[in-house]
Amino acid sequence: MFEHTTKIRVRYGETDQMGYMYYGNYAEFYEVGRVEMLRSLGLTYSGMEQSGIMMPVLELKCKYLKPALYDEEISVKVIMDRMPGIRIHFRYELFNEKAELINQGETLLVFINMKTNRPCLPPQDFIDKLVPFF
Repeated sequence: MFEHTTKIRVRYGETDQMGYMYYGNYAEFYEVGRVEMLRSLGLTYSGMEQSGIMMPVLELKCKYLKPALYDEEISVKVIMDRMPGIRIHFRYELFNEKAELINQGETLLVFINMKTNRPCLPPQDFIDKLVPFF
């Protein structure tokens, strides 16, 4: 299992009139967490795309427990609990500054060969970086 946490501050433009983060922005926080998780392994989306692989999202689940508030620093914990194949699954836990769990989510992405536009296995260097955690 591999876990990574990154922190993001809720900006004014991401909130509604109540000062709560707008519900659609949680998916963006998931993406930031996912990108930073991969970056922590020395992997990048741009590097994947340069090698001819893209990773579109197939599914998104999001459960709101408490609101993320304007100017709060949110900890985005990303969990990968199984080795990817053609698909890669991420779980998310978001915590407020009081360390309260405020949101849970999941995304399922697929590796796509950009030349054929067909699903494919992840690149070997991607797998090699993950093997020590599983």
